[in-house]
Amino acid sequence: MNIGGLQKFSLIDYPDQISAIVFTRGCDFRCGYCYNAELVLPERYASLIPEQEIMEFLKTRRGKLDAVVITGGEPTVQPDLLEFILKVKALGFLVKLDTNGINPRLLEKIIEHKAVDYIAMDIKAPLEKYQKIINVEIDINNIMQSIRLIMHFGIDYEFRTTIVKSQLGKDDIVDIAKLIQGARLYALQKFVPDKVLDVKFLGKTTYSDAEFEDFKNVVRPFVAQCLVR
Repeated sequence: MNIGGLQKFSLIDYPDQISAIVFTRGCDFRCGYCYNAELVLPERYASLIPEQEIMEFLKTRRGKLDAVVITGGEPTVQPDLLEFILKVKALGFLVKLDTNGINPRLLEKIIEHKAVDYIAMDIKAPLEKYQKIINVEIDINNIMQSIRLIMHFGIDYEFRTTIVKSQLGKDDIVDIAKLIQGARLYALQKFVPDKVLDVKFLGKTTYSDAEFEDFKNVVRPFVAQCLVR
């Protein structure tokens, strides 16, 4: 596992659980608003943390932490992701996986092994706008396959979208909600122009609280719950 970071304590990254966060290094997307450029761009990579060091830390936190969140970067670019997750599970922790949905084959294998307890998938845009947002060419069918897998395997999950005002409007949010119609939870995330992959995004904004409330209202017919973060 290429591990580029560790946050030893979090109260917000796994719903209702105290967690540690493992950040994998490497990603196949290039979203301009990404706040983890040191895990995405090779020229800005953070130093690797040995996997054994992570495991030794987690052994000392049994009974103190409930869960481990594996995020990135994009965890599913790691060929040994499943093996790492199973090691974490063997220590008795719940596991949450954050993913962009690019690798449904690995995702299916992970779910079939009952290796994760919660999945959060980022949906970047309506399908026709995807490549404009992520700045690379992909097989968009992979995104739809991952959505279907997550929704139909009976695992706890959420979908989420980071919203930059210049990129997505109300119609786009509705189109995304239609892609995940029937989903248990859809989170609308406010873009914060702080630490970004593309410096041009330092001058970009998100919507007002009132506009986000409007987004919630138009999304509600399609999903069981919608919230704003």
